[in-house]
Amino acid sequence: MDAVSQAEAAAALLEAYTTRVPIEPLRDTYPDLTLADSYEIQLLQMRRRVADGARVLGHKVGLTSPVMQKQMGVDQPDYGHLLDDMFFLEHLPVPTAAYLQPRIEPEVAFVLRRPLRGPGVTVAEAIAAVDFVLPALEIIDSRIRDWKIGILDTIADNASSGGVVLGSRPTPLSAVDLRLAGCVLHRGGDVVGTGAGGAVLGSPITSLVWLANTVGERGVALEAGHVVLPGSVTASVPVAPGDAFTATFAGLGSVTARFSEETS
Repeated sequence: MDAVSQAEAAAALLEAYTTRVPIEPLRDTYPDLTLADSYEIQLLQMRRRVADGARVLGHKVGLTSPVMQKQMGVDQPDYGHLLDDMFFLEHLPVPTAAYLQPRIEPEVAFVLRRPLRGPGVTVAEAIAAVDFVLPALEIIDSRIRDWKIGILDTIADNASSGGVVLGSRPTPLSAVDLRLAGCVLHRGGDVVGTGAGGAVLGSPITSLVWLANTVGERGVALEAGHVVLPGSVTASVPVAPGDAFTATFAGLGSVTARFSEETS
């Protein structure tokens, strides 16, 4: 795939954010699309967003659990960027109309107190770099029509990033075993998902290490103060206008995301 085609694909995805009209799978439009192409397409969009004034406040790892890999038809994790306009306050309405086909996922968010620069980051170094963890709800969204994504599509589409709502109760890593921390996801009064931290590559810490080393190979460091979303502990759940979701994590507390009634 040449640079012109990469720029064309990045422009099409950026336009989908504005028009809220999804595009066809990139792997169909560009049969020669590779993993390296997809990450370059993602970076082209992030450079454009940053040039327009956005700030990178963290990263997310996606497709880390067997249930999510099966749901999305992929076989490996990916990562994307979290920008400042993706963060929403708990309990205040998230603008549903800003999304094309949103879904929600409960996650444990890491907040870093020191940078992590891979490759070569160890579990011990990752643990030492974490300031605290928070319960979180990630909003995923796809600019690819009908969520017909493969790994190359979702990487190019910034790992299907949409938004994040963070809880307000910080917990030190020493106070909880993230592998065993169970989660119940409610939509209103109904349970729509259950899981535990061990669903995320065996431990969310493993996901943090994978991210630090993977982005490090591309010359990127995870910075102090940044948020890292390591992956969902349940399958994603579709979001409709007016929905309210609460994720309750054992030992971490809960976080609630409310969505506006507005549809356009």
